[in-house]
Amino acid sequence: MIEIQGVTKRYGPRTAVEDVSLTAAPGRVTGFLGPNGAGKSTTLRVLLGLDRPTAGRALVDGVPYRDLRRPLRTVGAMLDGAGAVPERRGVDHLRWIAQTHRIPARRIEEVLDVVGLTDAARARVRTYSLGMRQRLGLAAALLGEPRVLVLDEPVNGLDPEGIRTVRTFLRDYAAQGNTVLLSSHLMGETAQTVDDVVVIDRGRVVTSGPLEEVTAGHAGLEDAFFALTGTAPGQGW
Repeated sequence: MIEIQGVTKRYGPRTAVEDVSLTAAPGRVTGFLGPNGAGKSTTLRVLLGLDRPTAGRALVDGVPYRDLRRPLRTVGAMLDGAGAVPERRGVDHLRWIAQTHRIPARRIEEVLDVVGLTDAARARVRTYSLGMRQRLGLAAALLGEPRVLVLDEPVNGLDPEGIRTVRTFLRDYAAQGNTVLLSSHLMGETAQTVDDVVVIDRGRVVTSGPLEEVTAGHAGLEDAFFALTGTAPGQGW
């Protein structure tokens, strides 16, 4: 269970998020949506203990991330922009994470197979395409066999086959009683993946609930998103 309760984060005079509350439940995939600059990344950073909230709290299984005894065994995270050292081989990146968190070495080959990166595991990360880097990030998130996944744009850069593979994996992962919280800009894909939706705009949550409730009265998730955030297709280019 992920619980974010009344989180506010200010950077000097600027308020990034204000009084944000949301829940991501076990057995369900929760989509966290919002325009660029709406506060998604800030909220996820607070959840993962990378930033301290000005007010409120963010909990995983009832405790802050920093208080988890074995964090990578509880939460697997992939944040946009957090990647491996370019000169490292992909397998060495995973080996370093496994060794520093006392994760069995067998998991490295297992997660490489899950994300379809086995053949490229010994290539330098600098030679990876964007999609391959995304696969490596997902592999790292899965290393500890966590009960919770927190993913920022997990299918960014993937081809259609890769997108479908990730979608199927996340649905199956949640069906096993695990928790998935993901952010994305791909409304069509998100609608095929999530059970619940949280929409944030200008630092505040504007709606949350099951997908069918959020989209009720709209042509689909994209239509609901634009209506809720007061934007129009193409706006902000």
